[in-house]
Amino acid sequence: MVREQEYAATRREARRRKKLKKLLNFDYTLLLIVIFILAFGLVMLYSTSAYAAALKTGNSAFYLKKQLFAACLGFVGMFFFTKIDYRRWAHLTFTFYIVSIILCISVIFIGTNINGQSRWLTLGPINIQPSEIGKVAVIMLLANTIDRYPKVFRTLKGVVWTLGIYACPLVAVVAYNNLSTAIIILGIAFIMAFVASPKYWYFLAAFGVSFLVIVASIPLVGYRADRINAWLHPEDFISDTGYQTLQGLYAIGSGGLFGKGLGESMQKYIVPEAQNDMIFSIICEELGVFGAVCIILLYILLLYRLLYIANHAKDMFGSYICIGIMAHIAIQVILNIAVVTNSMPNTGVTLPLISYGGTSVAILLSELGLALSVSKNMEFEEDEDV
Repeated sequence: MVREQEYAATRREARRRKKLKKLLNFDYTLLLIVIFILAFGLVMLYSTSAYAAALKTGNSAFYLKKQLFAACLGFVGMFFFTKIDYRRWAHLTFTFYIVSIILCISVIFIGTNINGQSRWLTLGPINIQPSEIGKVAVIMLLANTIDRYPKVFRTLKGVVWTLGIYACPLVAVVAYNNLSTAIIILGIAFIMAFVASPKYWYFLAAFGVSFLVIVASIPLVGYRADRINAWLHPEDFISDTGYQTLQGLYAIGSGGLFGKGLGESMQKYIVPEAQNDMIFSIICEELGVFGAVCIILLYILLLYRLLYIANHAKDMFGSYICIGIMAHIAIQVILNIAVVTNSMPNTGVTLPLISYGGTSVAILLSELGLALSVSKNMEFEEDEDV
């Protein structure tokens, strides 16, 4: 009887210590950074979109309310994925991937057309962009594959076959009507495979070949050639493709070191759809170089926390989930800022957690919930002595 009581007491103490460990391991810093960037994004979204929303809908807070609703859904998703152990999703990754492909295919046939582009599915009052779900599906599937078959990534054949089977089908479907998102998905898969493989030269060669193929194919697709010309000579396309880029550059140039002040931008009345992928230019105009550098540093800190969780994850599945999320955010931030500053042709990529886009915000917050779930199970060297 005494032994049974001692055993029960030991079990209770073990459960208590396990709960305490998860509570202490939880990455509150990552959560606070995400909340701060999102709150900053909502403020800038209202500042940028109030005039356009009032003209189009009669409600200056129209875009803000929709973004806030999406953020609330995202936090519900974050809470859900944080509470459930991420390892429970491992056996569902392939099913999730197939579902995402089916959703992306359905967009081609029954998608809702918004601003001349059919990339959304309408479910009642909500528009969903399935390609955003595809990003998470690729991250989860590749993380599970790397966890189960790490030796596959030691050979060129293994890497090519894995990416060909687990990434290229979705990339091909998404690329049909959304090339920029397809490039992001391919970039996420490429980075995850790069980290998993010890043979770096494979990827350098693949990157070089891909770049040459893209450059060679530009003349074959007229509107992409126009984007290249608008990138090189935006002043010559002032009434067409280069107009948005040129006005964004005016906004950046007029901001100076500390900007004109919150809400004082003039270019937001001129830049088309400034609340979407050009919102960084309005940040530069209203808050100046100082504000732009601060938000970039926040993104760097966000990426650092994801890398920290990846380095201390309990298993490779959790580690590569965080690496995939880190790649997702990093690629989008780099592409968005590069487009806004005219360092590369316009691709229509949003700035994570800041640009207007309900599906993007909701899915990314849920995605970060997976990273927080991984953080609850982090292991450190000192844990071995406990």
